[in-house]
Amino acid sequence: MIPSRETADVSRWLATFPNIQVVSRDGASTYSSAATDSHPEAVQVSDRFHLIKGLSDAINKYLIREFPARVEIPLAEAVSEKMAALYNTANRPLRIKFAHKKRKEGLMVSDIALLLHSSPATIRKYLAIPEAEIPQDRAISRERQHQLALQQKQREVDEARKLAQDGYPIEQISAMMHHTCKTIQNYLNPGYRVTDGHYNARIPGKLAPYEKDVIDLRSEGLTYPQIHKTLCEKGYTGSVASLRMFMQKERSRMREQEEQDKPQSEFIQRKSLCQLIYKKLEDVATITAGQYKQAVETYPLLSTIYSLVKEFHTAIFSKKPEKLDAWIESAKKHDISELQSFVEGILKDSTAIKNGIIYPYNNGLAEGSVNKIKVIKRIMYGRNRKIRSPFYDSLIFPTNGS
Repeated sequence: MIPSRETADVSRWLATFPNIQVVSRDGASTYSSAATDSHPEAVQVSDRFHLIKGLSDAINKYLIREFPARVEIPLAEAVSEKMAALYNTANRPLRIKFAHKKRKEGLMVSDIALLLHSSPATIRKYLAIPEAEIPQDRAISRERQHQLALQQKQREVDEARKLAQDGYPIEQISAMMHHTCKTIQNYLNPGYRVTDGHYNARIPGKLAPYEKDVIDLRSEGLTYPQIHKTLCEKGYTGSVASLRMFMQKERSRMREQEEQDKPQSEFIQRKSLCQLIYKKLEDVATITAGQYKQAVETYPLLSTIYSLVKEFHTAIFSKKPEKLDAWIESAKKHDISELQSFVEGILKDSTAIKNGIIYPYNNGLAEGSVNKIKVIKRIMYGRNRKIRSPFYDSLIFPTNGS
């Protein structure tokens, strides 16, 4: 509409409209001075949207300065078996499917990485795998064989109990199923379970007296054949393979112990805390109600900041300018440089801001048009980037300077 935003140019343009009685504007001093110069008697009204956005930006800057990208909080709730399985990197197919699911729900790569306790690079690899090519769940051979054996035994137990219900004596059931009478009696016992609790239990063997020696020697960098030779001199009669298997199980046991010994804490993204400045809790997908509660309990200032934002919003739309004065006094009590800068800006423009509370005028219509123009520009710039070619560039942006 006008060639520049300089105070003189804006004042000169406004002066061409002598009937102006109200000027709705943002907090820029240029527009304030221009309106005062051209129409000193006009009522200046500060736009409410810009006021709320100004406070939100100030608080957002403070959170970015004060908190790391990943904020540690006490564990909000016990980790479910499903999430524990997802944390296990051995369950790669399960983790890939979970990453694809969360991506469809609109979560960013960094959000998914936080949920899976993984790196963004790993999540990008997961998402690059087409869903049709996601590998099937794989169980280790020993575990698979164990599950098949349990299923087979459960079928035998069910068959023996059915035969007993049909009136067959134990001796005949034993002959039909090729089991001893004692086994059939066990199957028919109501308290019998196919799992006996001994699966995966360690049975002391030849290596038991030398386990500590194996760990110590391995920590010194000795190879398994060297350790085997040393132990044989002490009386060990087992194989080298037993040493390798023992150390593999020991490393797994130590990792599990480390997981158990970890402090009961989790991480939330700073981005989620920033979104809560201008969004409701239920509208932020990356933080739960339990996590929010733990965050404000761990960092009480967060609760104070969110309350200040809500109170300011209430004051701006209250139609009562005196509420702004009360809010300013409350905000001055907090030693936050970004917040204090915002308060100073309010005090310099307090008349227009209080007019914004009293009067219904705002920049809505103009801001909506400006936003539409910007959206069109961004879309077209994006299209230009997609369709540009060397021939196109040579036409629009010649390289010979002509």
